[in-house]
Amino acid sequence: MRISALLTRGSAPSEIVEAELDTPRPDEVIVRIEAVGVCHTDLVTRKRLRERPAVLGHEGCGIVERVGSAVDGTTVGDRVVISFASCGGCAQCRRGLPGYCAWSAALNGSGRRLDRSPTLRVREEPVFGAFFGQSSFATAALTDARSCVPVGDVPPEVAAPLGCGFLTGAGAVLNVLRPRPGDRVLVIGAGGVGAAAALTALSEDVEVLVAEPVAERRELMARCGATVVASLDEAIPAVTHALDTTGRPESVTRALGLLQPCGVLALVGLGPPDVTVDVRSLMLRGLRIHGCVEGDAEPSALIPELVRRHRRGLLPLERLVTTYPLADFDRAVTDQRAGRVLKPVLLPGT
Repeated sequence: MRISALLTRGSAPSEIVEAELDTPRPDEVIVRIEAVGVCHTDLVTRKRLRERPAVLGHEGCGIVERVGSAVDGTTVGDRVVISFASCGGCAQCRRGLPGYCAWSAALNGSGRRLDRSPTLRVREEPVFGAFFGQSSFATAALTDARSCVPVGDVPPEVAAPLGCGFLTGAGAVLNVLRPRPGDRVLVIGAGGVGAAAALTALSEDVEVLVAEPVAERRELMARCGATVVASLDEAIPAVTHALDTTGRPESVTRALGLLQPCGVLALVGLGPPDVTVDVRSLMLRGLRIHGCVEGDAEPSALIPELVRRHRRGLLPLERLVTTYPLADFDRAVTDQRAGRVLKPVLLPGT
């Protein structure tokens, strides 16, 4: 199947190319992409691949166009969000924690299917594809039906980031922190993940503090109902729960110091591997540190819940999104890095 795709090569400007998408296997589907979020992981992977040609994108939303012969429950014409890939059969997947799938690295980051076969070719040569089981910086994506979650009539530009970034932030709140009314939650960093976490916590009727250096993001979070500070060095009251999206060691240390006894800190940001932790304080204050991948979520369960909250007006995710044509990927990245936008979403049809 011929498609248009956004091809990247390290730091070189991206380009729209014609690509050949493989035929779906019995358990696979082809989704015509209507919208796809730009995530920090796309940028990190582009840098890691150096000059290797790649089609990235892992927050796709679109209409199912073709289904494999063994697909059940996903129908042509469905609007779906494509989430990360998982095997469905390992111990972690069976526990409802597919973010820790035994085959996660191969399924999401190898650039090919699990059997090493390519899904995308450009000029008849295989390129890095199947990113997070999809490679949705394109007009269509090939993916396992297991990764597809129906979202109905939700605008695709709002639904797309539910595949990863918004899922991670919301899941960290609902599945890991689990605050209750009267609690106070600190969110460090108000990018796509942190902003989604803050909105989700607000929908749980808890007090939310957001630490974010970019003024425009602080203003948005304040309009949504959060208390905002520019830095963790400001006067911040003790909190019951904290979420760090930055991965900075100093942020992790400061968050632990702000927690009340028996407080919980969830970590979703990747940074330096070493952080100095006062283990004595950790023990005597009953604190918990919880790593969190993909919001500890089962996408087929959490995404519909987030869609329900959005429809009820409790989760105004549309306030976080700015759209761009697919060809304007480089401009979207520049705007995001400059703090001009919070969550860029590409529209392949424009």
